[in-house]
Amino acid sequence: MEITKQTAVDDVLKGYPVLTRVFIEFGLPCLVCGEAFWGTIEELAQQNNVDPENLVKKLNEKRHEINEKI
Repeated sequence: MEITKQTAVDDVLKGYPVLTRVFIEFGLPCLVCGEAFWGTIEELAQQNNVDPENLVKKLNEKRHEINEKI
């Protein structure tokens, strides 16, 4: 699953729960406070003043590392 700006946050977390750490590293608090976010990565990033391109890049890097270990 290639992650893009249009990928739903929920889909990312269902497919790769460990990627929660990346969202936390970017200061996206909705994932740690229990408040669900049902939008896209781009929407979440924009609402929290995070560069969506950098977020997607980091998510895909970590996803690739995970896939290599499997």
